[in-house]
Amino acid sequence: MSAVLFVPEQNNGSLTSAAKVLRIGLVAGEVSGDTLGAGLIRELRTRYPNAIFEGIAGPQMVNEGCKALFDMEALAVMGLVEVLGRLPQILSIRRQITRHFLANPPDVFVGIDAPDFNIDLELKLRNAGIPTVHYVSPSVWAWRQNRIHKIKRATDMVLAFLPFEKAFYDRFDAPCRFIGHTLADQMPLVPDTQAARARLGLKAQGRYLALLPGSRFAEVNLLTPVYLQACQQLKVRFPELEFIVPLVSAKRRAEFLAIKEKVAPSLEVILIEGRGREVMTAADIILLASGTATLEAMLAKKPMVVGYKFKPLSYWLANKLVHTAYASLPNLLAEHMLVPELIQQACTADNIVNELTKLLNNDPQPLIAKFTELHRKIRCNADEQAALAVLELAKLPSSLCSAVK
Repeated sequence: MSAVLFVPEQNNGSLTSAAKVLRIGLVAGEVSGDTLGAGLIRELRTRYPNAIFEGIAGPQMVNEGCKALFDMEALAVMGLVEVLGRLPQILSIRRQITRHFLANPPDVFVGIDAPDFNIDLELKLRNAGIPTVHYVSPSVWAWRQNRIHKIKRATDMVLAFLPFEKAFYDRFDAPCRFIGHTLADQMPLVPDTQAARARLGLKAQGRYLALLPGSRFAEVNLLTPVYLQACQQLKVRFPELEFIVPLVSAKRRAEFLAIKEKVAPSLEVILIEGRGREVMTAADIILLASGTATLEAMLAKKPMVVGYKFKPLSYWLANKLVHTAYASLPNLLAEHMLVPELIQQACTADNIVNELTKLLNNDPQPLIAKFTELHRKIRCNADEQAALAVLELAKLPSSLCSAVK
């Protein structure tokens, strides 16, 4: 879709305060942000049904009534080369959307993730007197920590998913509210493993290991060989064990199969396109790459081993730039090594097999109890908490106000 800006008529100031309609500016840059934006719009509409939402939106936000001044796809670019190729267009979009909101000030502007695009935009809008929210904290606590000073200047409030994120902002006296994590709201405290198995066509009494080697080509390419080597060894130790592999697309499936043909051609695996959360819920145990999937695995209450590799240069840079004790979200939340992390040189088939064997031979209940405790800690109805924060900045009551129609 071409990026064409639609500019509605400017407010001529003739509306009285009693007739004022809540206006929220929004910018989402990818699918996860579109989901968050849609949830925020739904919650705000329960309190202010006639509220106006406009900005850069994806299909979920549009379905909830947000006017898309630009299609979100215009910003959804990954990879340095791809970003550089689209940079003139992206910068042009930011200039236009900035001019639009300066000419038509919303009651609150909400930048959803996409920090490289949104924080500069938020800074300009806030300097013009428009209250700004940044929804989803950048990983500033882990790397490029000096960004906190610009974020503090650019935003009236950062909405953080995780409690340790708020603790970091508090150190710098930067406004931040912990609202819980949307995944924790979506996933049940007690997973229904048997229902997930039935939906996937798996055996009710089977024993399953889920393999999640990542969603990007580099991850699949680096992790699949060592994962499959570990599975070959595990099959000898646990002949009843079966392997399920959810892959995000047909392209990742083809890449995985090409590697398997070289590394473990005779190993039987069950391939499933997408449905990663269902696969994790159906499994007994999980081997996976670091990332948000580790949080989903925790919320699915499944013992896991995190195995991850970088390309050598990326690993060298990460060691220089990243300042965090753990790689996986369960360990960051627990503030200790709750689940094994095998990173770079430690990510070998033998180490993976040793850690998974311990989990397969041990009672999982103590670990499940800890996962459930952490789940409750971040299950705070994040959509509602985000809406309340926005209304607070708009200086409007959190319940429907008859004066705002």
